[in-house]
Amino acid sequence: MRLAGKTAIVTGGGSGFGAGIARKFAAEGAKVFVVDINLEAASGIATEIGGTAFRCDVSSGRSVDALAKVVLASGPLDILVNNAGVTHLPSALEDVSEDDFDRVFNVNMKSVYLLARAFVPHFKSRKAGAILNVASTAGVSPRPRLNWYNASKGWMITATKTMAVELAPDGIRVNAINPVAGETPLLKSFMGEDTPEMRAKFLSTIPLGRFSTPEDMGNAACFLCSDEASMITGVAMEVDGGRCI
Repeated sequence: MRLAGKTAIVTGGGSGFGAGIARKFAAEGAKVFVVDINLEAASGIATEIGGTAFRCDVSSGRSVDALAKVVLASGPLDILVNNAGVTHLPSALEDVSEDDFDRVFNVNMKSVYLLARAFVPHFKSRKAGAILNVASTAGVSPRPRLNWYNASKGWMITATKTMAVELAPDGIRVNAINPVAGETPLLKSFMGEDTPEMRAKFLSTIPLGRFSTPEDMGNAACFLCSDEASMITGVAMEVDGGRCI
């Protein structure tokens, strides 16, 4: 029960890695706000783990502010996990539409700013807090034809480090995890097509020979957000089966 007595927000918590993190946090004793743009998905996970579902568009300041109002009215917040993310389909960088670029920018990057704006003052007032950003190996070892998604995750890694430096004097730790492609709703989008041949191609780049799982992300996230990691801030931990070696 490493998170007993703590309250956490997990964005994009209705599926994939976010659901794995929400499940692990609840199993370790945390009260979890499962936040997702898909309320039905969020409600399913929240019901399963005894958490609270909340519909939020993390790319909207108004929606994030509404989330903050509800969460902070319920009591102190200890952990914020910025997991919500999207990608564009594999394409030549100049062929990605402006609408797709804006969507990647707003969900993957602007959301980190909006959630920090909403919750960092609360963490500062308590002189405590843990923020975890779910970045990607794409920000460290980018694959071709996912240019703007890769760039968004590189941005998130840099944001993690600069947030960690600035917020450390206030007792706030900020870390990231870098998963490799996993069994999530985004997998088909990363690959372009979900075929045995394409899966084999992706798996050939991962030394441990398998995709990341939601459970892998939950275990890493739990450690980094727990008191066991009280001396760790500003890291971008690769949870990737050796992909970035």
